[in-house]
Amino acid sequence: MIKFLNIDSKKLSIILSLVVLLLIFFSFKTEKDFQRFEIEGNAQGTTYKIIYYAKDAKILKSQVDCILLEIDSSMSIYKEYSLINKFNNNAKGVLMDTHFKKVIEKSTVIAKKTNGDFDITVYPLINLWGFGLQKDKFLPDSMMIKSTLLNVGFKYLQIKSDSLIKKNPQVKIDLNGIAQGYSVDLIASFLQKNKVNNFVVELGGELRINGKKENNKKFMIGIEGVKDQDFLPITKYIEIEKGAVTTSGNYRKFYKSEGKIISHLINPHTGYSVNNELISVTVYAKNAITADGFDNAFMVMGLKKALKFIEQNKSIQAYFIFKDKKGNIKDTCSLGFPNIKSIKN
Repeated sequence: MIKFLNIDSKKLSIILSLVVLLLIFFSFKTEKDFQRFEIEGNAQGTTYKIIYYAKDAKILKSQVDCILLEIDSSMSIYKEYSLINKFNNNAKGVLMDTHFKKVIEKSTVIAKKTNGDFDITVYPLINLWGFGLQKDKFLPDSMMIKSTLLNVGFKYLQIKSDSLIKKNPQVKIDLNGIAQGYSVDLIASFLQKNKVNNFVVELGGELRINGKKENNKKFMIGIEGVKDQDFLPITKYIEIEKGAVTTSGNYRKFYKSEGKIISHLINPHTGYSVNNELISVTVYAKNAITADGFDNAFMVMGLKKALKFIEQNKSIQAYFIFKDKKGNIKDTCSLGFPNIKSIKN
């Protein structure tokens, strides 16, 4: 049986006032206990930064470095002892570790979805154009490109249980186009396992966001702008509470040869450096491994094809900077991309 208390309006007013005061007190107490922590370091040929909010320091830099070193030992082409180099330097394949398998499986999914616009077997072409371990920057002729293309294609890879098998003994892979996104996700997962739920993880410009910062505000994420091949100051930003943001652009790594600008982004279908209207693509997705893989694919697709793809795959959204037919630099975004705001001076 429910019993109702007879309380006059004056007493009720006093009780409600006390409840409000208690709520205000505890909200200020919680905010005071909510501290900002930062961890910074170097990894994967770039830098990383983690900002998180908690009552006390829960994460050590040494723990983060250990995670990143483990990933390097699996997927870095710059580590002679890495598993990826073991795969590239033999004719059959390798037994995959957990990190390697997750990235290979995701790479295969994206390759199939994009009809090979994203393809990790592009590594021989990257080397041919001087962006891999071989640093000779010269323009390969059409015969060299045609010959190299014979060993490019995700169809030459087979996942069999925990093994990655080569169907073509000459195939080689490069996971740089997706491994950083995976690394960001792995660190984010580590934070959440340690009950840190308000954070930004950034590695080489790839970001994963969860929760809010001080004063219950959403995190502000700057959007890169470029003019021709030059960086511009950040003038725009988005506010998000959850998800990942990554950027790919032909202005990041390039060289000039015979009056041509050669980008590090190689079209796996043609074997040539990507040459379309796109300057950069910023992708927003649920996690960083997804965003990281698709930002490269969209650069290969070009603007029209990429926008059409997003219409059919709404869990991925993107912001594009491109040149119109007259050479003017413009921007646009898919309908579901977070609201873009301008930074006020």
